[in-house]
Amino acid sequence: MQNKAAHRYARALFSLAREAGEIASIRGELDDMARLLAANPDLQRRLFQPLHPASERREVLKSVCKQGGGSRMIENFFAYLIDQRRLVAFEAIRGEFNRLADQAAGRVRAEVRSASPLRDQQRARLVDALARRTGKQIDLTVHVDPSLIGGAIATVGGLVFDGSLRTQLSQLRGTLTQGRSLHGDN
Repeated sequence: MQNKAAHRYARALFSLAREAGEIASIRGELDDMARLLAANPDLQRRLFQPLHPASERREVLKSVCKQGGGSRMIENFFAYLIDQRRLVAFEAIRGEFNRLADQAAGRVRAEVRSASPLRDQQRARLVDALARRTGKQIDLTVHVDPSLIGGAIATVGGLVFDGSLRTQLSQLRGTLTQGRSLHGDN
């Protein structure tokens, strides 16, 4: 339920930002607010907990937006979320807004789990290969996962490209246990 609401609110904000030609700046403001909330647990409690009246939370938010140079669009959006009791879905809304912004820009996020850190040249080759495969710009995030033994697993959207040594060994094991040779001879 909360996820559906988050998608709906994110799409509404994205539509407004696109009409105003402010997708990048609104995205930046959402990211700034996320960093501010993460760094200030007291502020987060004050805004997110319904113990505090909505009017008080809107005033706190208005003050935060003015101090941080937030746009009127963001201030109004957050006030609306407070009124609708949906501010708790902020992170999901921000995530969906970012996904919509990436999609509109022809960009996709890729996550790679690698057995060891990637060198710059490896990273560049991987980005190029994924871009050719998807036809989109790639924003790459790499996580080191020593349990892979070797190789890497890339996740782009709903696609998984598994080039891990563990998977290759598993496939080899399957081939050998089925009585097939590596050369296709029987």
